Amino acid sequence: MRSEVQSGVRLRRYAITAMAVIASLIVVGRITGILGDWLWFDSIGYSGVFRTILSARALLFTIVFAVSAGAIWLSGIVAHRYARGVDTSRAGAASQSDTTETTGDLSELVAPRVRWRLSIACAAVIVGLLLAATEISSWDIALRFVYQVPYGEHDPIFGKDISFYLFSLPAYVTLKNWLLRVVFCSVIVAGAVYGLRGDIALERPPRSLSPAAATHGSALLGLFFAVKAWSWWLDRFLLLYGDNGVVVGAGYTDVHIRLPVLWMLVGLATASAVALWVNMRWRSYRLPAALALLVFGSSFGFAVIYPALFQRFYVKPSELRLETPYIKHNIALTRQAYGLAQIAVQPFDAGQGLTLDSLQANRATIDNIRLWDVQPLMDTYAQLQEIRTYYKFLSVDIDRYQLDTGYRQVMLSARELDPAMLPANAQTWVNLHLIFTHGNGVVMSPVTEKSIEGLPSLYLYDIPPVATGGPAIHEPRLYFGEGGQDYIIVKASVAEFDYPKRKDNIYTTYSGRDGVAIGSAARRSLFAWQFDDPNILLSGYITDESRILFHRNIQDRVRTIAPFLTLDHDPYVVASKGQLFWVQDAYTVSRWFPYAQPGFGDGANYIRNSVKVVVDAYNGTVDFYVSDPADPLLRTYERIFPGLFKPFDAMPADLRQHVRYPEDLFLTQAQLYRTYHMDAPEVFYNREDLWQFPRELGAMDGGSAAITMPPYYTIMRLPGDARAEFVLMLPMVPSQRENMIAWLAARCDPSEYGKLIVYTFPKDKLVYGPFQIEARIQQNTGISQQISLWNQMGSRVIRGHLVVVPIENSILYVSPLYLRAASGQLPELKRVIAAYGDRVVMEETLDEALAALFKETTRAGAASPARGTVDARAREALAHYDRAIERLKAGDWTGFGTELDALRPLLEALGAGRSKDQK
Repeated sequence: MRSEVQSGVRLRRYAITAMAVIASLIVVGRITGILGDWLWFDSIGYSGVFRTILSARALLFTIVFAVSAGAIWLSGIVAHRYARGVDTSRAGAASQSDTTETTGDLSELVAPRVRWRLSIACAAVIVGLLLAATEISSWDIALRFVYQVPYGEHDPIFGKDISFYLFSLPAYVTLKNWLLRVVFCSVIVAGAVYGLRGDIALERPPRSLSPAAATHGSALLGLFFAVKAWSWWLDRFLLLYGDNGVVVGAGYTDVHIRLPVLWMLVGLATASAVALWVNMRWRSYRLPAALALLVFGSSFGFAVIYPALFQRFYVKPSELRLETPYIKHNIALTRQAYGLAQIAVQPFDAGQGLTLDSLQANRATIDNIRLWDVQPLMDTYAQLQEIRTYYKFLSVDIDRYQLDTGYRQVMLSARELDPAMLPANAQTWVNLHLIFTHGNGVVMSPVTEKSIEGLPSLYLYDIPPVATGGPAIHEPRLYFGEGGQDYIIVKASVAEFDYPKRKDNIYTTYSGRDGVAIGSAARRSLFAWQFDDPNILLSGYITDESRILFHRNIQDRVRTIAPFLTLDHDPYVVASKGQLFWVQDAYTVSRWFPYAQPGFGDGANYIRNSVKVVVDAYNGTVDFYVSDPADPLLRTYERIFPGLFKPFDAMPADLRQHVRYPEDLFLTQAQLYRTYHMDAPEVFYNREDLWQFPRELGAMDGGSAAITMPPYYTIMRLPGDARAEFVLMLPMVPSQRENMIAWLAARCDPSEYGKLIVYTFPKDKLVYGPFQIEARIQQNTGISQQISLWNQMGSRVIRGHLVVVPIENSILYVSPLYLRAASGQLPELKRVIAAYGDRVVMEETLDEALAALFKETTRAGAASPARGTVDARAREALAHYDRAIERLKAGDWTGFGTELDALRPLLEALGAGRSKDQK
């Protein structure tokens, strides 16, 4: 028996030791993480931000833990004190009268009480920790509540400033939910104590409930009803976020039925709470049961069933008349929440008056029509400019630069380092973290130009970057980028790989400002623990001057500093004054704007592009510039984090020239504007003028898949303006139709930045939409035959995106066409398709296509594309002939035969065309 007891004691000791070790590891992990983050924040100059967030999280955790654990412990101790089982008064009397009782007898009496108290305390601590860990993520809600600023507008139902909904209501709802969880956990702990002590017997008759349990239960249930009364009081404001299918926000039923019902439930729950606290003296278990049935039954009947019946049988038959005021609220506040009210509406005649002369007058627009799509261009960059396997182009960005040739739209991509592409036997710790540390340079090309071979004309290329028309770059190294960047250690005793040069390699040493010093053994140990990498501690390459760089992915870097901002999906690289920078658009968003339609991300119904973040690709410095100083969320964050945000004018002037309207915001606004351009409640209710995004053929082999047209950047001269500017635009078509009805543009240049304009077409005039133009291209026999011919000759045709180009008061359509060898990865821009009105042509270059398209009216019509097709066949035949001669000279008889086989059908087609013309 004694051995069994000793074994149990040993097992408890082992269990306690194991739990202590696990808890110690967790604590050490948290402490090292905090220390590492503090050193990193301090190294980049944002230690104040770190202290604010850490203090808020620690304070919130402490308060929630203390209150939660204290309330749960108190509930459990009260239950233990008054439950049946241990009579402390009798135990005390016995100890006074019987002095001969042994110490063992006394320990048998005291030990159960200690174990009970210890168990209750452990349960309270564990549950308190869980609740605190759950609520710690609400630190930003708490700070926004404390530092909130007024919005300046009021909701139409309760007349409260909208700041109440953005800042106060989320905090109240979070507090209410936490209190309900605390009360629920207190009930569970108390119920467990009473159940284990025999005060609650519900399993079999006779069922019983002790007076102590009834008293305690009445107190807790009364507390629950008090919190529930407050919850129903808050639910009045949550009516402004409902959706009945017609109105987003409070509708007629909400205002006239649900709102009075909620007031009734508030009063009923409050009265029930008072009655339950009075019942603590009566100790009846029937009254709590009756009140619970009354409250929850009333809630179900009056808050669920009655409004549903009222909506169905009273509101539905007269829905438009009754819901009209609330539809107006929904339209007005949704337009306000997404900035749609600032969209200017202008008419667009959509005439047919374009000529070659008018094209020349709009040369800035023509010279910047985008012929290169992102994926074909990235494939081409990869083949021509990755240089080595460990370099990679992760994305292609679109921007504009003031170059020697004028204001030009360009596409550019950063050449980043991907150590995972090193040979397997070269992926050593030294290579991955000490030697291969950074990418090098960017590739830049104009959106319209191409070489004779159909490849992009490069303004920036090679390593080190060579500038032929593009901006010179003096510091091309990219230590920070879009890739999944691991940590690196710079200023070690081994030099960093810089770039390859013929058979040799060039090496360098990082001289930038980023990095946390890790020369001391303590810091090396800290980061070895944090990154779970003992090599940091053991390596002999690390010196007293060494620094560790981490958070090198730019989005991870920005999110770590400002986790309260939502980031645009597409940061873009900018070459400015010989250096490389990343520009990241950041949003302030909320789910708490009243009466607004959710339309962004995870249910957000308010968004502002309030911040432009600039990250130095070499130094890693991060600057936050305010682009929307009127945003109340941003003004609140400015109060929370003084010194974090800088005024927009503080951004270097050269970088300000590259600020652009973010695509995610524009797409969200365009998505909502499809419906919310209708400001008349009757039209909105009937969806009479619903718009859609147009369809186009996908940029894929054969171009046969219909996809939704994405928005795109372009340089163009807006109607009525004197100069061309950089805009983000998207056409619109009517619902269930393909003709174009409007186009939406966001202006990007600094002088007019952020202004949105929608150009609407006359409703009595047919304007071909993108998918209708795609159909006309498909139906053009000359173009379709040529595409089929290429697809049969060992090549694959890739149809590029169709670009809608407004010029003056007319619409021009342009689409590139690429060829790629069946086994190759190098797309070549071979043809340009242009359409205007009823005419469609395909030529080798944009200028040739426009010249063919705008010939004199006597030669217009089908003759233009037919002539262009004949010329294209002739050129293709000549190209096959030249390649056949080259194969013959090289002794490649197989290649010679292949080229002759490809030449034959072209010559037959040309002969058939001539015979037809002669007839």
